[in-house]
Amino acid sequence: MLDAILWVFQNIAMAFYNLGYAVSHPQLWLDWSDKQAIMRVVYYGGSVDFFFVIFTTFLVLTGIGLWKNSFMWGLVRGLEGFANTVGRFAAWAGLIMVIQQIIIVFIQRIFARPDLVIGFGIPLQFDVSWYSEELKLYNALIVTLCATYTFVQGGHVRVDLVYSAVGHRAKRVIDMVGSLIFMMPMAVLTWMYGWYFMWRHLIVPNPSASDTLDRLLMKSRALRWNVETIGFSPNGFNGYFLFKVLLISFAGMVFLHAMAFFWRSYLEFKEGPESANKYLDKDTLGAGEEAYEGTH
Repeated sequence: MLDAILWVFQNIAMAFYNLGYAVSHPQLWLDWSDKQAIMRVVYYGGSVDFFFVIFTTFLVLTGIGLWKNSFMWGLVRGLEGFANTVGRFAAWAGLIMVIQQIIIVFIQRIFARPDLVIGFGIPLQFDVSWYSEELKLYNALIVTLCATYTFVQGGHVRVDLVYSAVGHRAKRVIDMVGSLIFMMPMAVLTWMYGWYFMWRHLIVPNPSASDTLDRLLMKSRALRWNVETIGFSPNGFNGYFLFKVLLISFAGMVFLHAMAFFWRSYLEFKEGPESANKYLDKDTLGAGEEAYEGTH
């Protein structure tokens, strides 16, 4: 147990050095004309070092926020605003999905065409089955990029056995514990699974979570981009690598919002019931429609 505690503190201390080194040497990981830089991103993006940089940043920001609550409220508002902005934008994919499905039905059943051409000058021409399978991407956009937005809006389904029966401060304690032991670990596990899953569909030789940095740098000699372009059907949608990118985006946004949720819960715990939903930017249907809000 003592060794584990010492290991954690050592990694937290090293996080300051690792972050400083990465910021002061951007060419080592941002210059993607260098194949070794790509492999460094692959390695460190799923490494213990990267986790402790993020975790230590969370600890530092929390420490500053404990000293100055207005700073913490600013972080909460910024991260919730980010979730709302991304979610509100991505939600339009639902409308695009419906319109595209209607067009597909018309093309297939009324015009009896096997393909669909869109564009001016240089047309974009794909088989109708390509557009049909692309509908999954719109659904994935909504699920991954609107998850934290829905959380901010209070739209997720909740199974409430205890929560509603306890007081304001007890609820905030439950929220803080939940963000630390459920949201954050889930986001980390999803990221760790999805990170190498994504890169295995973008480059060859395929990287592995068990590869050391030295081994990945050796692999970089033969590195080339090999973006997955295989559909489930012969003429189907061939951009399935985008689903892997969205999985990573989802995990990152959930972790960021877990931080914001922890901070909001702490501040509402400290400031009392009158601070509930303070600065919360929730959607509204307009005056007179309050009874229908939150029922969807």
